[in-house]
Amino acid sequence: MSLPIALVVAAALLAATVLVGVLLRRRDGRAVPVHGDHQVDPADLLRPLGAHATLVQFSTEFCARCPQVRRMLGGIAAEHPGVAHAEVDLTARADLAARYKVLSTPTVLVVDPDGRIRSRFTGVPARADLLTALDAARPLEARS
Repeated sequence: MSLPIALVVAAALLAATVLVGVLLRRRDGRAVPVHGDHQVDPADLLRPLGAHATLVQFSTEFCARCPQVRRMLGGIAAEHPGVAHAEVDLTARADLAARYKVLSTPTVLVVDPDGRIRSRFTGVPARADLLTALDAARPLEARS
């Protein structure tokens, strides 16, 4: 292969890699509405669901961003009565990664009191987006 062709191929690969990285970064932490009737089993969480909503965090032992998300979700749950925070360590419960289609950590599910998954965040969610999704998951009589 000649040098000019090799340089063009290397530049094309670099451009493709940068484009994929930018697209993945833009999706990180964004809310994805969940369509259909996907349910969370409270037995998987080892705790009951919150009366208004539950924030379910999937993490692993080696996740660098999970402690930040844990603090944020714990603070939100403490500030909002009826909102529970449950963390599932996928290191110990790898079976749940397949069941809930978790491909990376942290992943956060916003679950309504009936166990239906209402929103999904992959990566570190923005607090404002999380509060909006949380409000949408609450029963009408519990919304502020």
